[in-house]
Amino acid sequence: MRILSIIPAPVIACLLCACAQPDSLQHILDQRELVVVSRSSPTTYYLDKNGAAGFEYDLVQLFAEELGVELKVEPAFSLKGIFRRLQRGEAHIAAAGLSLTPERSAYFAHSQPYASMTPRVIYKTGHRRPDSLDDAGDLQLVVLADSSHEQALLRLRETGRPELRWQVVAEADSMELLEMVDSGAADLAIIDSNEFRMQQSLYPRLDVAFDLGEEEQMVWYLPPGPEHEALRARADTFLAALQADGRLRLLREQHFGHTSVLSRIGSHTFARNIRSTLPAYRDLIRQVADEYQLDWHLLAATAYQESHWDPRATSPTGVRGLMMLTTPTAEEMGVTDRLDPLQSLRGGARYLKNIRRRLPADIYEPDRTWMALAAYNIGRAHLEDARVLTERHGGDPHLWKDVMQYLPLLQKREHYRTLRYGYARGQEAVSYVQNIRHYYSILQWQDIPATQPQRPLDTRQYLPQSLHNTELMAL
Repeated sequence: MRILSIIPAPVIACLLCACAQPDSLQHILDQRELVVVSRSSPTTYYLDKNGAAGFEYDLVQLFAEELGVELKVEPAFSLKGIFRRLQRGEAHIAAAGLSLTPERSAYFAHSQPYASMTPRVIYKTGHRRPDSLDDAGDLQLVVLADSSHEQALLRLRETGRPELRWQVVAEADSMELLEMVDSGAADLAIIDSNEFRMQQSLYPRLDVAFDLGEEEQMVWYLPPGPEHEALRARADTFLAALQADGRLRLLREQHFGHTSVLSRIGSHTFARNIRSTLPAYRDLIRQVADEYQLDWHLLAATAYQESHWDPRATSPTGVRGLMMLTTPTAEEMGVTDRLDPLQSLRGGARYLKNIRRRLPADIYEPDRTWMALAAYNIGRAHLEDARVLTERHGGDPHLWKDVMQYLPLLQKREHYRTLRYGYARGQEAVSYVQNIRHYYSILQWQDIPATQPQRPLDTRQYLPQSLHNTELMAL
């Protein structure tokens, strides 16, 4: 008590306030709500017809489920906006594909890394391809404002590269940068490798010029302050367990496992067909998808893989139409004219639904759909052989990522001679499914802008200068 008596009262008050800071993890558990700030992009968080989706969304949803609380995701429209919300205590976690940088970690707490990415300089093919920043010369380079890429450029400028110049774009989505390079509004853009890999199919004329720096670690950020230490530790434990039991790998495969299957030429052709051919059949595809309770993006992707949306397509083996039905399948599905687009779509949709329904009950989505597509291509009997082979080799026959590794072995005599149904073109089935998954994702991403929350109007222009908020440092 004598010690307290010689400490000034204001200091005691500050100490008491510091001690009274509520523990954020306990607050989350008490309020039964985890608030996460993210950004809208195909690699992080977006809204589709079924609601919220994205790799980061699924990851924080798993964390919320472990905590036994509801998840609330708040979108931010700039990287500065993400960190402003953390600084103000308006979110518990920022989960937005954010890389670990010295500038950010000096101020904000962060989780252990859960993924990695490499910053890449993107250019438009057919134009000059620089092999370094020194070689970029006077080419116009764009980066996201307050991004790790801008921070890296600032460090380079401060350590002997004063000639470096770039333009910042105040968005949270790298698609804006890709649009600028694709349209010719900029020459180069710096994009993280995972984001470019996901979005390159939308911009098939863009490619990597060179990597900028070393691989970077991806982390969650938390607000500054010791009251968030328990939450950080809990997040680290969760991410470590997810890594150890393989769920993190499965989640990455689910979201990104189809991104490298198409050539740039194939992607360019698909992008062109979305603009030129799909509009003629979109309403018909939507109608049939509704009739059979299928996602129209999936039905459209399957039809493109089958016929490139050509209702008169015919293969050398005699399959015909928009869904390339064989004569026996058409007869089984009640299709009398395979070249009629509506009949073909209905026959293909009914056939796919029948296959998916007849798969073993313990195969769950999304693997159930991927395996049904494989069976659509190769037959249920050969799919079952591949599942048997998967189990023999220690894989999980309920997971597409495992089964797809063993389907190509159906083409090798030492394997197919031990199976009930013999030889099959397994590699073709794998490519078939992975292509559809990729087309499916692209078609979903095409719809993203129409479903996303809109950036709020900037009302600062109507306020006196003295009321403008300048509280946040550049991060």
